[in-house]
Amino acid sequence: MDNSKEIEKAKAHITVEIIEYLTNAVVKKTILKKSTGNISVMSFDSGEGLNEKTTAFDTFVQIIDGRAEIVINDISHILETGQSIVIPAHAANYVQPNGRFKMIQTIIKSGYEL
Repeated sequence: MDNSKEIEKAKAHITVEIIEYLTNAVVKKTILKKSTGNISVMSFDSGEGLNEKTTAFDTFVQIIDGRAEIVINDISHILETGQSIVIPAHAANYVQPNGRFKMIQTIIKSGYEL
């Protein structure tokens, strides 16, 4: 599920509460979306993950609830609430199912050829 409408600007938000868990689902909510990048918050129910992919841009991931396994170029990284990692551009990566969790994903496109 992807809710691409941005959140309300000039209003304080509790990021972890922007999105809820849905049974057997990955939910994505856009915080900001610009031609130079975007910020999204995602929730993953137990047993849900993301398939392997690569992107042309660096991606910053921060866990805001729970625990997640992020695999980058076949190296596993276990992150807990408050921890983050940068997934390098062009690196094969995926999110391994590992219980319920929420994360913020930030993709910055500036500095790269569009």
